[in-house]
Amino acid sequence: MTPCAAAADGSDAVDAAWILKGIARPVPASTPFVEVRASKLLKAPLRLSGQYVRPDADTLVREVRAPYVETTTLRAGEATIARAGQAPRKFALSRVPELAGFQGNFASLLDGDRAGLERHYTLSAQGSRQRWTLTMVPKDAAQAARLQSIALYGRGSELRCIETRTVGNAPPQRTLLAGAAADAAGVEAAPALEALCHGDATR
Repeated sequence: MTPCAAAADGSDAVDAAWILKGIARPVPASTPFVEVRASKLLKAPLRLSGQYVRPDADTLVREVRAPYVETTTLRAGEATIARAGQAPRKFALSRVPELAGFQGNFASLLDGDRAGLERHYTLSAQGSRQRWTLTMVPKDAAQAARLQSIALYGRGSELRCIETRTVGNAPPQRTLLAGAAADAAGVEAAPALEALCHGDATR
């Protein structure tokens, strides 16, 4: 089937089920990331780079390699944060519901668990199989009071960026993943990083 024919019969369109099936990754899995945190209190956005590792279905590890080295392990309702030269810090995820939610969301994404996500979010998909967006809007009123939306940007079966928008005027937080994280090497300007997240540019 030609691309034109595919577009004509709608087979190039995407929905949440197609996207989640494509980006699902069996464990063990890992992906590089570049996280950009903007703040009105900072002269320039804070940029972190490293990798996410999911060694098994119940564990998520976030390894920050620059501008400092830190490993956060989320497992069995507990978070462990380790830095070189310091004793590891441990605390219950119940104390930080944002971390617990992040672990659950990331696991659901990598499992392709649409039902799990739809228990907490309203999902809407836009775009084509070559360039798509999946937006997640929280259903819980308490969460919606803090979180406006989580938007996933990707190409084909590759999840390339997660953009989180909170309620209020705070700048969005963007996490470039996989190929987009690699493309971000040497890219410093905020507009260029935003374009990479949204799939508007490549290096």
